[in-house]
Amino acid sequence: MRTDARRNRERLVEVARRLFTSEGGGKVPLEAIAREAGVGIGTLYRHFPTREALIESVYRAERSLLCARAAELLESQPPEKALRTWMDRFADYMATKREMADAIREMIASGTVTSAEAREELSVAVQKLLDAGAAAGTLRGDIPAQDVVVSLVGIFLACREPEQREQAGRLLDLLADGLRSPAMLTSSELEVLPSPHERRTP
Repeated sequence: MRTDARRNRERLVEVARRLFTSEGGGKVPLEAIAREAGVGIGTLYRHFPTREALIESVYRAERSLLCARAAELLESQPPEKALRTWMDRFADYMATKREMADAIREMIASGTVTSAEAREELSVAVQKLLDAGAAAGTLRGDIPAQDVVVSLVGIFLACREPEQREQAGRLLDLLADGLRSPAMLTSSELEVLPSPHERRTP
């Protein structure tokens, strides 16, 4: 792809993401996206023959940016703080998905995208954060990254409305606390932890 064509494609995805996630974004005409991106509608259709193709690209781009953010956060924050910040970025990602939910559900039903693919990519990012925390002694090293991803998805399925964002934040705090290394807990917190045998008992 030529440099100018790649730039146009990236600009279209960027503008589409912003407009799709604005209030009433699900009804944004493709012509408005092309106009905002500074290209003709023919250019948009050359890159994205259908509205669904554009939404798919926005969805994949958002996921890739979220995953890349894990390594970036580790460069500026301790692992345990980087993980908690990344969880907030995950919340933004879920908000984007919510605005495009119907189209994404159709793509999953058709096999264009799969939940397993998304979980795998997200788990790789989470594993970087967990490994860094385990090496630093601040995060537990015995929690599978996929368990963290599933827990995050569960939180935002339960708190899917914008007015529930504050509650979601509290649940993210609880999840982050559960991932801390015992060495980072206070003596009073350690006293209430179950023993390994108790954790294994159904």
